[in-house]
Amino acid sequence: MNTPIYILGIESSCDDTSAAVICDAKVLSNVVANQEVHSKYGGVVPELASRAHQQNIVPVVQQALVQANIAKEQLSGIAFTRGPGLMGSLLVGTSFAKSLALGLDIPLLDVNHMQAHILAHFIKDEDSKTPTFPFICLTISGGHTQIVKVTNHFEMEILGETIDDAVGEAFDKSAKILGLPYPGGPLIDKYAALGNPKAYKFTKPKVGDLDFSFSGLKTGILYFIQKQVKLNPDFIKENLHDICASIQFTIVEILMEKLKNVVKLTGIKHIAIAGGVSANSAIRSRLQLAEKHFGWTTYIPKFEYTTDNAAMIALTGYLKYINNDYADISITAKARLKVTE
Repeated sequence: MNTPIYILGIESSCDDTSAAVICDAKVLSNVVANQEVHSKYGGVVPELASRAHQQNIVPVVQQALVQANIAKEQLSGIAFTRGPGLMGSLLVGTSFAKSLALGLDIPLLDVNHMQAHILAHFIKDEDSKTPTFPFICLTISGGHTQIVKVTNHFEMEILGETIDDAVGEAFDKSAKILGLPYPGGPLIDKYAALGNPKAYKFTKPKVGDLDFSFSGLKTGILYFIQKQVKLNPDFIKENLHDICASIQFTIVEILMEKLKNVVKLTGIKHIAIAGGVSANSAIRSRLQLAEKHFGWTTYIPKFEYTTDNAAMIALTGYLKYINNDYADISITAKARLKVTE
């Protein structure tokens, strides 16, 4: 009988401290401590984020072990986010993981945060379906917008990416223009459900078939709002739902166009989404429609695995563990890390 493999995952790339325990690709616990401190600044403050990680990491790891109902001595390995992310935040998780792995004398497993978002699809859940290789993954978050071809767990190729801003930033900046609190992306999604997506037309950027650009769209939205508010100071308040629906419709159209292009180019019809923005309801429903319309097979992650979480870090660590792909204790955090590294 095989001995169960328990992996503790630690995620501290941005402003959420998370720890998770998995046993052979099944999640036993996934604890996330959010940092409320950033909302009043309208964005993440790196220095405050790393301080909050230092306060949160011990209780969060403790909680993850308690919920998983295992002792730390039963762990087979410690997985942690090496990058990409905020350097100060990454250092907290890296140092903690190293110390714990040394103390328990078990393997240390370094994880690429962006790979982990994609590999979250391989978490074993009751009703989840696992992607078939090769598949295309649209990775969409506050810092990334990429089309990635995934040939196996650790062989990935970027086919297209944003030449300027990420899609999550486009949502958050648009929300800021409308005077909505940070993070504004989920609020746009919420209000869009009540509005008319064809109420206002925004120009889509002209870039390569598989590349993205969102800076021009953000500027277009800003100028449109400024112009309308000059004519009617209550314009935003009176039309908030329609504005949000039109912004969201435009962004989702851009994403879907690129996916259609990549399917045409590669012939791969297995399509997954990953990253924080994959929680967006319009993107999820459009992908489900694409299954019917284009004969794609789509993979949509559970909500709890879309935002930054340690379950995906633990799962990636588990895949590395079974391949004996351990990290050396001298490994360092890396703020900039490509999905292919």
